[in-house]
Amino acid sequence: MDNKIYKLVNECEKEVKEQFDEINILCEKNSLKVLNAFRNNNVSEAHFSSSTGYGYNDIGREVIEKVFAEVLDGEDAIVRSQFISGSHALTVAFFAFLRPNDILLSITGKPYDTLDEVIGIKENASSLKSFGVRYEQIDLIDNEFDYDKIEKFLNNNKVKVIEIQRSKGYSTRKSIDVYKLENVIKFIRNIDKEVIIMIDNCYCELTEEKTPLTVGADIIVGSLIKNLGGGIAPNGAYIAGKKDLITLAAERLTLPGEGREVGPTLGINKSLLQGLFLAPSVVANSLKVAVLTSKVLERLGYDVEPKYSEHRCDIVQNIIFHDKEKLIKYCQGIQNASPIDSNVLPIPWDMPGYSDQVIMAAGTFIQGSSIELSCDGPIREPYISYQQGSLTYEYGKLAIINAISNILN
Repeated sequence: MDNKIYKLVNECEKEVKEQFDEINILCEKNSLKVLNAFRNNNVSEAHFSSSTGYGYNDIGREVIEKVFAEVLDGEDAIVRSQFISGSHALTVAFFAFLRPNDILLSITGKPYDTLDEVIGIKENASSLKSFGVRYEQIDLIDNEFDYDKIEKFLNNNKVKVIEIQRSKGYSTRKSIDVYKLENVIKFIRNIDKEVIIMIDNCYCELTEEKTPLTVGADIIVGSLIKNLGGGIAPNGAYIAGKKDLITLAAERLTLPGEGREVGPTLGINKSLLQGLFLAPSVVANSLKVAVLTSKVLERLGYDVEPKYSEHRCDIVQNIIFHDKEKLIKYCQGIQNASPIDSNVLPIPWDMPGYSDQVIMAAGTFIQGSSIELSCDGPIREPYISYQQGSLTYEYGKLAIINAISNILN
C-alpha cells in the first residue's frame, strides 16, 4: 500500500462525513422498510424450503414475491432465478407487453448496449423489430427530459410502452433520480393515461427513499446480482408493478396458462431473502465507496461524475480518464485488490452484446455481480471507468487505494 495515497484517502474520508451521515440515515429508513416487509408477510424458516421439477406450490417463492412487491411499493412482483440477468428480465417484459405494430419509445436516449439486439437497433432475427414492433427514442437535453418532443410524439402517435433507463449505462449522461421521474410521469399521464411506463431500475434500488412505483410508474425491472441481492443472491432478477402486467410477464417467462405457478426454486429461497435483508446496508456501503472515490479522484485532478457532494440515485461512479492506459490500469488495480482472482490481469476484449471492446474488473464471489466491487468500461473516448458496488466500505476503500497506486506508480 502506498502510504502517500493512504494518507490522501484518509484526508478525503474526513471531508465527506456529511455525505456519509446522510447515507447512514437513508440506510436506517430503508432497513426499516425491508424489516417491515418481512414482518408483514410473516416470513418464517418454512419459507427457506426448496422445490424441484415444475415448482408447484412453492410457499417460499410466493412469500419472496410478496416481500419484494412491498419493498418496491408495487401491487405485485415476479422474482425468479430463471431470469438470467436484468437485461433478460427487461426482454421478457418487452415481449410480454408489446405486440406487432406497437410502438416502444425510449425517452432517455438509446438504452444499454445489451438491448441493441433485443430491440433491433442492431439486426437480429429474434428482435422486437423482427416481430413488427416499432422503436423510437428521444434523447435527453443537458440531462433533462425533452418535454416538447415527448409531448409532440405522444400527441401524434399511440405509444404502447415508454421505457426509461434510470442509470446511465455506458453513456456520459447523469442518472435519473426519482424526483425527475415523478415530474415526467405526471407530464406523460396528462397526455396519455393508458401508456405503460416501464423503468429500468438496475443499480438504483434503495439509493433513495421512494421507488419509481411510488411516483406512478407501472413497471420496474432490475437484477438480483445488483442492489437487491445484497451480494448473497447467486443470480436472478425481478419485475414489479401493476398486477395485470406482472401476470403478462410471468406468462412470457414461463408459458401462457401456467405463468407464476411454475418455476422451481432449487434451494435459492433463503439466499434471496437474506440478500434482500442485507441490501440496505450493502447499498449504503456501495454509496460510501462511490462518494469517497469521487472525492479522491477529483482531488487528483480527474473528471468525475457525479461529484462527491451531489445527490445520488444509483451506485455507479464515473471516472473520466481521457486516457486509454489509465482506464486499463485503474481497472487492473481494482481486480488486484479483489478477493477472487486477484492474480488475474483483466484486458479489453470483445464481449457479447457490446459494440466496443470492454475491460471488466470483477473479482467477485458471484460472476458478474455489480453490487460487489467491480469496475469496467468500453475502450472508447473519453475512456470512462464505471465503478460500482462494494459489500463493505472497508474493502472498497482498500481497493481504491490500490487502483490509484496502480495508475500513479
